[in-house]
Amino acid sequence: MKCCHHSEDHVICIEHVPIFASLNSEEKMEIVEIASSRSYEKGEIIYRAGDEGGTLFVLYTGKAKLFRLSMSGKEQVLRLVEQGEFMGELSLFSSLPLTDNAQALESTTMCVLEGEKLKALMIKYPSIAFKVMDELSRRLEMAENRIEDISLSSVSHRVAKAIMELSNGKEQFSLPMTKGDLASQLGMTQETLSRKLALFQEEGLILLKGHRKIIIKNKEQLKAASIEEN
Repeated sequence: MKCCHHSEDHVICIEHVPIFASLNSEEKMEIVEIASSRSYEKGEIIYRAGDEGGTLFVLYTGKAKLFRLSMSGKEQVLRLVEQGEFMGELSLFSSLPLTDNAQALESTTMCVLEGEKLKALMIKYPSIAFKVMDELSRRLEMAENRIEDISLSSVSHRVAKAIMELSNGKEQFSLPMTKGDLASQLGMTQETLSRKLALFQEEGLILLKGHRKIIIKNKEQLKAASIEEN
C-alpha cells in the first residue's frame, strides 16, 4: 500500500462520488481537506474483518471486492466496488470493528475520509447523511434480493439473471470478476457456474470467448430464463 497526498486528485475523487453531488465547490473542498489517498496493487488487502473502523473508503480508480470468510475459510463475495462507490460506511455509525474484507482486483486508488470529521460534516450538510442512507437502503434491498435468489431460485435463473444484469443492455461484455468470484456471489461452486455457462452455450443462448468474454446470442430466451416462474 502506498499513501499519497495530492489535493487535486482528492478533488477529482470527490467529484465522482454521488453522495457529495449536491455540494457546491466550496463545500466539496471541506471534504477534500479530510481526505487522503492510498494506492493498492492487484490482490492486495485493503482491510480485513476485525480491523478498526471509523473510516470511509471511496474508490477513485481500479476495482475492489468485498467478501467474508467462513470458519472453514470458504469465501463469500458480497459485492464489487467500482469508481465512485464507497465502503466501510457501517463502521462510521458503530463502535464495532469492520466485518468484511476488502481486496483490490486491479491496481486501485482509494480516497480515504476520516470518519469523525466526516460525521461532523454530515451534521453541517445533512444532504450527505441522507445520500448515505439512501445508498445503504439500496444495498440492503439488493442483499435481500440476493438472499432470496440463492434460497429460492434455480441455478439457471441465477446465472441467466447475472448475465442480463452484467451485460447492461450490451450484446457482448467481459465479466468484471473471475468466475470463481461470480460463482461465490451467486451462491454456487465455480464448477456449477462453468457447467451452466457451457449449457447455455450449447443451447445457443450465449457464446463464450476466452476466460471472461460473453456474447449474448439469444437475448429473449436468456431474458425468459432470468425470470423465475412462481
